[in-house]
Amino acid sequence: MPLAELTLITSGASKPNELFFDILHAALSGGVAQIIVREKDMDGARLLAFASKVRKITRQHQAKLIIHSQADIAKAVGADGVHLASSDIAEIPAIRDWLDMPSMSLSTSCHNLEELQKSHQYGTNFAMLSPAFPTKSHPGAPALGIDTFKKIAAASPLPIIALGGIHADNRAQLAGFGIATIRSILDAKDPKQAAQALLSA
Repeated sequence: MPLAELTLITSGASKPNELFFDILHAALSGGVAQIIVREKDMDGARLLAFASKVRKITRQHQAKLIIHSQADIAKAVGADGVHLASSDIAEIPAIRDWLDMPSMSLSTSCHNLEELQKSHQYGTNFAMLSPAFPTKSHPGAPALGIDTFKKIAAASPLPIIALGGIHADNRAQLAGFGIATIRSILDAKDPKQAAQALLSA
């Protein structure tokens, strides 16, 4: 399964809905190929409504939609996959059985080679390896750095998407890897241009 070159992880709860959806349209127009809905502060009903709207928008742009953690929401809106935290890797077989949708991908967040190997063992399709660089969302947390990132990625049994502190100025250091971002696009003055800059860096 070919991986998306540019993935946007949502943080829609921090912005008014219509503004967020305008940003989403712009980002997808700029080349974002995959959206991961990650909205920990939304209750089930609000998340279902939000994800349903994002599903409509991704279909308009022929982009993929992945739901973080909530497999029931993913199934309800016809998402392309479910993404899980590293703490939930062991739940992958049960989730896959419950979904009963072979075409739906299951992916995980990983931070070291051990987690990548475990994720592969449980049947994950791909993984996000993070944090590649220091991030604003986890200030002070140690980053892998480019050398360690590449070393782990080279030994990984799974395809890798890079996550964590990625912007247009350092994207070239991750040439050959798909990337995922939050703030580099959501907080940009021009989300479409920001996406294009990440793709052309």
